[in-house]
Amino acid sequence: MTTTHYPELAERVRSQAILQPHMYGDVDLSATPYRFTTDLDVRSSLPRGVDDRAGLLADEKVVELMHAATMLGDVVADPYAALVDDHGMKGLIRMLSTACREGVEAVPDAPEELRRFIASMEVVPDWLDMDLVEEGARHSRVSAALFAPFIIRGAFLATFINTYAALPMALTGALSDKRAARRVIETSSFFAVTTLPGALDRFGVGFETTAHVRLMHSVVRYNALKRSAKWDQQVYGVPVPQVDQMPAGMIPIYILATAAVRQGRTEWTARERAIHEFVRYRCFLMGLPEDLLPADPEGIVRVFHARAATLRHDFDDATCGELVRSTLAAYLRPGRTPYDRVADRVELAWSKTFFTQAFGRGSGTMGVDLGRLDRALVAATAPFVLGRYVLVTRACSGRFHAPFDAYTLRVLRKRLATYGVDEAMTEAHGSMA
Repeated sequence: MTTTHYPELAERVRSQAILQPHMYGDVDLSATPYRFTTDLDVRSSLPRGVDDRAGLLADEKVVELMHAATMLGDVVADPYAALVDDHGMKGLIRMLSTACREGVEAVPDAPEELRRFIASMEVVPDWLDMDLVEEGARHSRVSAALFAPFIIRGAFLATFINTYAALPMALTGALSDKRAARRVIETSSFFAVTTLPGALDRFGVGFETTAHVRLMHSVVRYNALKRSAKWDQQVYGVPVPQVDQMPAGMIPIYILATAAVRQGRTEWTARERAIHEFVRYRCFLMGLPEDLLPADPEGIVRVFHARAATLRHDFDDATCGELVRSTLAAYLRPGRTPYDRVADRVELAWSKTFFTQAFGRGSGTMGVDLGRLDRALVAATAPFVLGRYVLVTRACSGRFHAPFDAYTLRVLRKRLATYGVDEAMTEAHGSMA
């Protein structure tokens, strides 16, 4: 594909073969993989209710952006992940943790790949306002503490609705109930931890967890390209490309942007602006190129829909179906007490409801069935779950938000404890609450 609108991004894509020939040397980074389509006669992954695919595909600039992002991995984390054969996974994690907590100079004989990785995360974007990031984290904590825990499985299921995007997860072996539970909990912990006060500061816990997430994605990418016979580059392109990481990272502000566009607004409210800054910076730390991080509501909606409009639809039961079933069967609570069992079943009911309504067409979507018990549990708990969430959201946006912020932080730490996150890690950032 000819590149004219995003020369720097195109150069970043091409540089992968130069920076990491062992990993990308055999990949044709200028090719168009089968998963990427601009054919109007081919079904795409656009969600229901979005009918402007022709208009999106006629936008040469946004199509070029999606193509480049489909072939882009992580130009700084991938070279570090490729050292796994020399240092082992534990060695890479240990060095990365030390570099995040104490600085890269504290790592004996730190590899140059690690230095470049950390240095890229230390870059301060021109648009960054850390005070606004902190405010956005404060608002985002409400959802992380009071609503997200009830739909964590449903949100995770959304990553399995397309074969081309889901295959890297299948290649990790995450098809068993225990592995699925661990993946859900790790992902939920990451997003929750990043909302803690000061978490995204240079030596904050969110900075470190983000670096570890990038390493994990790069190791999956490395293993898929170098060790998996199932990975067909002509079909799938680059494993875990940036275009697939965008939806997971940007979903909070996509929801806000969609509401704004429906209301005819082109600007954020003060609360939305803060959440946008927080989410945008978190995505920047995750390695997403700034071209995928628009500043306005319309731009965000457009890149989201363009990604779906160019992603060929496919739902392979052997891949997607198994991931869905294993996630539904996973047990997410830390114990087996009656309370834990009830809490797990309530979360499952909420997650199934959220998934089928947000990403499907009701019960039966991709094998996710809503039974009478699911509906009864959601109906019985909705006044508490939604009522508390709405009340605290409004209170945290008001003038006397301090006690509600403190309450939200206490609940969030308890949530993180159930996910197995070390209490000392979460308490280390409590002084800013």
